[in-house]
Amino acid sequence: MARFAAQRLLRLVGVLVTITVASFFFMHVIPGNPITVRLGEHATPQAVAQLTAQMGLDRPWYVQLLRYLGAVLHGDLGSSIFDQQPVTVKLLQYFPATIELGLAAMLVAIVVGVPAGIAAAVRRGTALDTAIMTLVLVGVSIPVFWLGWMLVYLFGVVPDRWHLDLFPISGRLALQYAVVPITHLVILDALLEGNLPAAADGLWHLALPAATLGTIPLAIIAKMTRSGMLEVLGSDYIRTARAKGLGERTVILRHGLRNALIPILTVVGLQSGLLLGGAVLTESIFAWPGVGRLAFEAISNRDFPVVNGCILLFAATFVVVNTIVDLMYAAANPRIRYG
Repeated sequence: MARFAAQRLLRLVGVLVTITVASFFFMHVIPGNPITVRLGEHATPQAVAQLTAQMGLDRPWYVQLLRYLGAVLHGDLGSSIFDQQPVTVKLLQYFPATIELGLAAMLVAIVVGVPAGIAAAVRRGTALDTAIMTLVLVGVSIPVFWLGWMLVYLFGVVPDRWHLDLFPISGRLALQYAVVPITHLVILDALLEGNLPAAADGLWHLALPAATLGTIPLAIIAKMTRSGMLEVLGSDYIRTARAKGLGERTVILRHGLRNALIPILTVVGLQSGLLLGGAVLTESIFAWPGVGRLAFEAISNRDFPVVNGCILLFAATFVVVNTIVDLMYAAANPRIRYG
């Protein structure tokens, strides 16, 4: 286990260094000057040159890169070009909202996708199987931005014409509630305070963004669960379990699903890493104050330190989540050991 952990740590370092260099290079290649964006189009050349020199952006890109890598090694991700706020503070401010949204979306995907995949596999070739697989295909095919706007229109704009307030379409919590930030996860903090109305309002605000973001992972998990279960249900040990007189539910859940968990865990890990890395479109549509929205704004403003900080966070999150999934393999299948 120690050797496995050391290998994953080295891999994490390699991934972060590679991504940092690549993002730094591309951010300097793409058109646009952050100084001009900050000062405005009518800024004088003297003001632009002064601020450029002050921020060290007049030096060669490789000098800037080496300085940045040295600062990152000391835990300093720099400061935003526009508000001078430390990037670390910004990430700590925005990341909890992304965690909350990502976990909620993945919970929806697992709770709905796994049972749907099992039902489709058990009822293979029936109308139920066809219906589920059709919905899976639709779920994968629908663009997230279109689905998000349709949910906003159907559950936010249309009901408002009849003075109905079905679902909020922006933010994490209504202004009438105040929650003391403990973990910065609004719903969890409200529960820790015993403020059940605020927790319920947080869940209410989370419903539409989580449904939007969880649609594609739900479809992929359902399809992978069906494929894994079909392979397992045709195995000899499943026939043996049935021959012993075990109930169908026990055969499917205890003997079938557990042996089909490895590919399902792989998909869950990959999708979780992507969701926790920030959902730019979903967060932008629902005005959700997460890292994805922060990264989008930083890219638009050519805010290099914030962009690089977001990318480092995305990469680290993805690697950590997949490491956790690798460790879960051993729990799902005792034959897997890490030496």
